[in-house]
Amino acid sequence: MAPSKRKTTRPARAVATKGGAMREADYGALAQFRYQLRTFLAFSEAAAQSAGLTPQQHQALLAIKGLAAPDGASVGNIARFLLIRHHTAVELVDRMAKLKLIGREADPDDARRVLVKLTAKGERKLRSLSRIHLDELSAAAPGLGKILRAFRAKRR
Repeated sequence: MAPSKRKTTRPARAVATKGGAMREADYGALAQFRYQLRTFLAFSEAAAQSAGLTPQQHQALLAIKGLAAPDGASVGNIARFLLIRHHTAVELVDRMAKLKLIGREADPDDARRVLVKLTAKGERKLRSLSRIHLDELSAAAPGLGKILRAFRAKRR
């Protein structure tokens, strides 16, 4: 089956002053925002590795728990949640199943589909990682809030 040509990212929207001009402060705010995002992602990757997971495995656990329906996620859901190709998601699910982080079961509504759910081990790993991620976000919140308020003020 050919991969989907569907665009998976949102187009950028310009937030400009009157006449479309950019202020020097706009560049600084964008640079600071990207720095904060990258800092959080670096923290997240290191935390996942400390827990014995790859960053992608951590993302998959979080997507299955936080974005999927209560009855589980399909491999297609996981591919969409992680912005990866279907065959890459299949390989990821296979590796995670071998680690006993997830389990598979047939979809009761469509036996052709397989649903993926977290195992108790997967739940424990995700809970531990999520706690420290929320702590990190709480620490970063004042700085991120200041940057986002600057963007919001600019739109008025």
